[in-house]
Amino acid sequence: MLPLTLLRTAQNHPMLVELKNGETYNGHLVSCDNWMNINLREVICTSRDGDRFWRMPEVYIRGVNIKYLRIPDEVIDMVREEESKHQRQSRGKIDTNKRPILNRNSGGGGGSGGRGGGSLGGNSGRNNRNPKSNQSSYKNRNK
Repeated sequence: MLPLTLLRTAQNHPMLVELKNGETYNGHLVSCDNWMNINLREVICTSRDGDRFWRMPEVYIRGVNIKYLRIPDEVIDMVREEESKHQRQSRGKIDTNKRPILNRNSGGGGGSGGRGGGSLGGNSGRNNRNPKSNQSSYKNRNK
């Protein structure tokens, strides 16, 4: 479950936002963007020490200032249902856009990257772990 997916699903639901400076904001989520900047409406702000309260019609909070968000459990359940529905729908389809997963730790050298060298130099598949074996093959070629 991705945080932005969760936030987008939480639109028009109540939430609590605590900022890094300790202030809390309770309100209904109006919108959010990719940087987790959020707009809340019908907001009650609580001071850091908890002894002062303000009521505001709307507030904009930058995502960089957010310490954590508390959202209702029903929103989390909605996201889980959407994800499971999406997975059921995508099981029957073949995704031609996926690339094969390559094992980066496979030995053997060669290829175009990693320790195998490749066409731009390197040992082109010779054993890199034993320097004596590389030296002896070098001596044998130059005789």
